[in-house]
Formats: sequence, structure tokens, C-alpha cells
Amino acid sequence: MTQPRPTAVELLDAVRSFLEEDVMASVEGRVQFHARVAVNVLSTVIRELEQGDIAEAAERAGLVDLLGHDGPLDELVEELAGAIRDGSIDVADPALLAHLRATARADVEIANPRHAAD
Repeated sequence: MTQPRPTAVELLDAVRSFLEEDVMASVEGRVQFHARVAVNVLSTVIRELEQGDIAEAAERAGLVDLLGHDGPLDELVEELAGAIRDGSIDVADPALLAHLRATARADVEIANPRHAAD
């Protein structure tokens, strides 16, 4: 069941805005630093809620293509790591490199999109 408005993202964004616009403007030093950290954490959580399912689905699709079967995401990741370690997947394989780049980019887009700029 979906919760009525405000949504979780809207609530988190309201708290983030309050900290960023009201609290940070009226405090200094350690409290301001911790408010900035809280703003960054809330921003990351919001991006995770908005983009996480899409990023996970894309990662799973890439792993299915590389490994030839589906399964729980964490097990697919472990299997890929093992295949890279034992050499059954060549580290220079263009499909592997494309998958790793896309997965890393999606992770960075959620964690800190400023670092994902082209």
C-alpha cells in the first residue's frame, strides 16, 4: 500500500530544506558542519529512493547478460567477482567493462552526482 502525501521523499526533502535553509544559516562551527553532513546524508537517501530501483534493475540486467542466468543480486555480484578472480571472465571483455562503468556511474549518481559529471 502506498502512503498518501506527503511521500517519504517529500518528507525527507522538507527536513533537508529546513536544515539547509534555516539551521545552517543560524548556526556556526561544529553544529553547522553537522547540519551540512545531515543535508548530504538526506540528499543521498532521497536519490537512493528515487533512483535505487532503476540502478539495481540495470545492474541485475547487466549481470544476467554477463553470467547467463538470473538470481539474487548479491549472489550475482559475488559470482561475477569470482569469475574475474579465476579468469573465466576476461577483465578486458568490453561487455564486462561496459557493465562495470555503468554500475559505477549509477552508484556515483546516487552517492554524489557532482563526481559523475562528464
